[in-house]
Amino acid sequence: MDKGLIRKRFVRAAGTYEKNAEIQRRIAEKMTGRIEQYVPMSFRNRVLEIGCGTGVFTRMYRNHFHPACLFLNDICPEMQAWVSDSCGKDAVFLWGDAETLNFPSSLGMVISCSAIQWFENPERFFSRIRTHLVAGGYLAFTTFGEKNLQEIAELSGISLPYIPFERMKKILRQYYTIEHSWEEMNKLSFVSPYDVLKHLKTTGVTGISSSCWTRKTLDDFYSNYERKYSDGNGKVTLTYHPLYFICKTKSV
Repeated sequence: MDKGLIRKRFVRAAGTYEKNAEIQRRIAEKMTGRIEQYVPMSFRNRVLEIGCGTGVFTRMYRNHFHPACLFLNDICPEMQAWVSDSCGKDAVFLWGDAETLNFPSSLGMVISCSAIQWFENPERFFSRIRTHLVAGGYLAFTTFGEKNLQEIAELSGISLPYIPFERMKKILRQYYTIEHSWEEMNKLSFVSPYDVLKHLKTTGVTGISSSCWTRKTLDDFYSNYERKYSDGNGKVTLTYHPLYFICKTKSV
């Protein structure tokens, strides 16, 4: 996992992310609603968000729950400028790699939307972050399953090492009680394969590989995409496979 490349691509896409991150916005909205349903109010006040990015989920959470103390983490220091205006004086930005950064203690909840799929070792993170939570504290996050962007993976061979839903539950149960979890399959439609690639670029998720495509490689990709993934209405599809988890800490 080239985290330098990941950071570079997300910084480049910061100005276009929110306009194009339709799926990520839907995911954030659903997670906000489920947190209200499954996490007691007393645990929503001192909160750490992992991978805040430009603040899509951050603003939803803050406007809905009004936490007294909100810590915001991102691997890109540039994201502080994107979240500072909308997150209030009580929000503290913590720049760094969430897999190694030392976080505050006595947190009621750790939240994250559409970020943990970029981790090199999610299991180690889950084990470590629970020590920063109060007794009975919550971990509420979304990530993506193995069918995420499957069209790109099948045609290019490029993909993140997504963890399957059942495997993720097995990992989490070592450290948490899973209060609520579910998975979805969402398909977006685009006019052409070119628009698919443009969408991925404007949302920053092209940080998987630095390889450059030749004209022939690109032409083959376009023709194969249209042949295999046409929706029958003159458009092509792209699959998103979000996974949702709300977990409560077990006694250590």
